[in-house]
Amino acid sequence: MHNVFVYGTLKRGFPNHVPELANADYIGRARTLTAYPLIIGGKWFSPNLIDEPGMGQRVTGELFRVGDEVLTLLDRMEGTRISNGYRRINIVVEILTTSNAFDAWTYAKDRDLIDGVHSDPIGEYKLDPRYVVPSKRTSMF
Repeated sequence: MHNVFVYGTLKRGFPNHVPELANADYIGRARTLTAYPLIIGGKWFSPNLIDEPGMGQRVTGELFRVGDEVLTLLDRMEGTRISNGYRRINIVVEILTTSNAFDAWTYAKDRDLIDGVHSDPIGEYKLDPRYVVPSKRTSMF
């Protein structure tokens, strides 16, 4: 089993919260122990966690426990095998209600792979009205 921290459109109630994640064990709302820059970026106005620990803010999201198949699905969704995709990195998060700490995987990008930064670093992603869901992307550009 793997702990996975999601901070953007994979969170519950957001457009990319897939059924496989909805059926996973939800551990709770969590926050990174280390600050990271979380920005809105790229032509799709996506949330991007930049792999620059110690910069930005502590990021709030959700922690799930998933099996190998769901982790593989998330890797595919986040493009971990393509050159401009996200990388899966290991971080430490704490549950907001208990302060219990967990090692977890999350998805981050290098700053130079983000085509345009549209926000200052934020501590928690709220659905950006400019975000373009994957099903609408091919018809736009």
